[in-house]
Amino acid sequence: MNASQTSDPVESIDTTLCILGASGDLTSRLLLPALAQLLTEEPHRKVRLIGAGMDDWDDERWRGIVEKAFASAKADGETVKDVREHTTYRRTDITDSEDFAGLLKECEGRIALYFAVPPAIAEKGCRALEKVDLPDGLILALEKPFGSDEATARRLNEQLTTLVPEEQVYRIDHFMGRSTVLNVLGLRFANRVFEPVWSNDHIENVTVRYDETLGLEGRAGYYDTAGAMIDMIQSHLLQVLAVVAMDPPATLDAVDFRDAKAAALRATKVWEGDAAAHSRRARYTAGSIGERQLPDYVDEPGVDPSHETETLAEVTFEVDTSRWAGVPFTLRSGKGLGAKVSEIVMRFKDVSHLPTGFEGSTAPSVLRLSLGPDRMSLELNLNGPGDPFHLDRAALESEFGEGERRAYSEVLEGILDGDPTLSVRGDTAEQCWRIVQPVLDAWRSGAVPLEEYPAGSAGPEDWPALGTGSFEAPLVPAADPEAAAQS
Repeated sequence: MNASQTSDPVESIDTTLCILGASGDLTSRLLLPALAQLLTEEPHRKVRLIGAGMDDWDDERWRGIVEKAFASAKADGETVKDVREHTTYRRTDITDSEDFAGLLKECEGRIALYFAVPPAIAEKGCRALEKVDLPDGLILALEKPFGSDEATARRLNEQLTTLVPEEQVYRIDHFMGRSTVLNVLGLRFANRVFEPVWSNDHIENVTVRYDETLGLEGRAGYYDTAGAMIDMIQSHLLQVLAVVAMDPPATLDAVDFRDAKAAALRATKVWEGDAAAHSRRARYTAGSIGERQLPDYVDEPGVDPSHETETLAEVTFEVDTSRWAGVPFTLRSGKGLGAKVSEIVMRFKDVSHLPTGFEGSTAPSVLRLSLGPDRMSLELNLNGPGDPFHLDRAALESEFGEGERRAYSEVLEGILDGDPTLSVRGDTAEQCWRIVQPVLDAWRSGAVPLEEYPAGSAGPEDWPALGTGSFEAPLVPAADPEAAAQS
């Protein structure tokens, strides 16, 4: 149905948001509730919503999906009502140029195409667009993973530049929600107590960790070909590393902010260049998490055991700059673990001199930034009650809250505003693949064993705890089982 044929259309449309893959889980579970929240908070926006996909749906069925998703977000207001009542659905094969051209003719205002489809389909859709007369200002939003290695990411980047300028390509990383990013930046740059010590002069090691209690949750089609390394470390945690490690940008606009992140990633590589010695991988076996029972990963529906997919990955990197030389950055993410832990941990060096006479805790200070709900904890040694020479461990804590918006609300706000600050730039996407490729190569060659851990545990028993103690010896090379037994 053409926009002109709908009843009482929204006037003065600023942007048409066209979701490709409208029948998918990403759309109903994340994109639509996030859009509803954004429109509730910012009712001035004039947005038209179109759903597109291969399913033979009609407008009524699509509006039912939208209605349910909006209700889950407790959306309200005239703008929400207008979008909900006037949204339309168009059956479209996005790999067919003629179908795509017909879809674009139904859009008005500035057009944003959100590819809520698997990466391979998105790439085919972009190829179909090469034969379509594209409107000015067209925005292309693509979900991760962006390519399957550095070469394919570069090839996709080259293809996209034939369609629209780089600033109109949004490579989505919902992990970089505005509250998470700005909490780190605000803490560091707006406080003199932190910025002068944000370097190898004072910081011993950095850990970025994202442990999940969830298992596969029916995502075998994607996850069993990606694993924890590609799903989280390559796609998300390296972006967090870049925010922590970047030099101060002149401004926080898209150009300066993304330039600073890109510079940090260009300097990032596996610790000592030895992926076999400084990476670990494992996958969960049967176990319980609370009252939930998880089967062996290899027994999950859709899993191919021959893929040897890891559900827990850990790699230590270095950022080869004068600010960070000699500081290990360890990134870890996994599924089926006993506790949900999502944090940035910065462990400071020991004091240069502690006067004789103090007793008790003398451990170095530790700064922890939790990534949802957002909070800060600074662990210090303080004089305890009683003996004035006895030091107790204390934590100064501050709750940042859970953030005002869903992560995808921030994503959609950037798309609707034409602000790519929090999207991943093309060269950065290529750098992330370049950084992890030595690890993937080492794993595929068998140089690093695929270990196991029971679901509900903290991981393999012989893996040392993160964020504690000095980074003294390299991780045990996988090919040496005798050394592994001693680690």
